[in-house]
Amino acid sequence: MKVHNPITIAAPLGAYSNGICAPAGGRWLHIAGQVGVLPDGSLADGVEAQADAAWRNLLAVLADADMGVEHLVKVQHFLIDPADLPVYGAVRKRYLGDARPASTLLFVAGLAQPGWKVEIDAVAWRM
Repeated sequence: MKVHNPITIAAPLGAYSNGICAPAGGRWLHIAGQVGVLPDGSLADGVEAQADAAWRNLLAVLADADMGVEHLVKVQHFLIDPADLPVYGAVRKRYLGDARPASTLLFVAGLAQPGWKVEIDAVAWRM
């Protein structure tokens, strides 16, 4: 994959790329929104635990497709409370490491279920 951060626009404001091109011939994986629900169906308690569970869920879907974070092309992050951003950002950094997919962060009024604080969806690509 080729990263595109043109010098004619501002540099990314964080740990992401402005654009990524994936060559033809690979496999695409579109990952549905992952939330802080644990394998037993219960909701993790608090934003840090929910973010951790959502990232573990997302990585499980990647692994099931024989992919890892290095294959992420685009990630969208949805948070309810802007005050949760520092905690969420630390969890995100822990899981992404040096990967820099294109990213969008949105603060939303609510998610699909009461109590959900974090949702992450993504697109991945692998040759």
